[in-house]
Amino acid sequence: MLLGFKTELHPTNQQKTLLAKHAGVARHAYNWGLWLTRNILNHNQHNPDSKLKFPTAIDLQKLLVAMVKPKNCWYYEVSIGCAELCFEVFIRSLEALF
Repeated sequence: MLLGFKTELHPTNQQKTLLAKHAGVARHAYNWGLWLTRNILNHNQHNPDSKLKFPTAIDLQKLLVAMVKPKNCWYYEVSIGCAELCFEVFIRSLEALF
């Protein structure tokens, strides 16, 4: 009976660099999304008359492209799917929290 597979990666130095870049972009995008949503929640708490819409994963991606990517050119060195997946996971975690 086969219970599972063990997989071991042996990346080259170039592949290690790419893996680190993808991890860095995912970390930065997640932290940026967390910062933005915390600011929106604080604004909505202190200003109940003028509440801001809570962003979806697509909204976060559009804002990232408009606000963050022009300032951080290293975002273009990795796949765009890295940040997209990060925001999907981020929104799912927020939905589980609330």
